[in-house]
Amino acid sequence: MKLFGKNHIIISVITFVILFSMNYIGNDQPDKMERALMTAFAGVIGLSIGLFILNKGKNDNKPPQNFD
Repeated sequence: MKLFGKNHIIISVITFVILFSMNYIGNDQPDKMERALMTAFAGVIGLSIGLFILNKGKNDNKPPQNFD
């Protein structure tokens, strides 16, 4: 999956909506909006970093020698 491509944007939006709604609905604290937004943004950033690391070695033509 290409980073910041069409599929990445769609998955990021879905991840944001799910994390935001889970945290907003299930929280009774007075600052539930801020907590839900921070958690949802952190989830999307973590997803992007994970996809970046996954795609970094995808087209590697020189794998490490003696990889045991």
